[in-house]
Amino acid sequence: MWQQIIIWVVTTVLSALLAPRPKVQDAQPGQIGDKDVPIASQDAPIPVLFGTRVISGPNVVWYGDVQVRPIRKSSGGKK
Repeated sequence: MWQQIIIWVVTTVLSALLAPRPKVQDAQPGQIGDKDVPIASQDAPIPVLFGTRVISGPNVVWYGDVQVRPIRKSSGGKK
């Protein structure tokens, strides 16, 4: 039993040490492009699909909140 616990601790520590670290400087928030936002138009054709497909520029009535807001919340621990 103790051998299994020791092996578990050792493998957990090794996996944490050998895990690749993300580059913080390269991280960018997602951007909303013109092609990503669906359109709402009466004269746009209604696509008829059979099977599984990816629709580029679908015609929808409401898309949702497309604002980008920074997260201003601290996480974890006592200060």
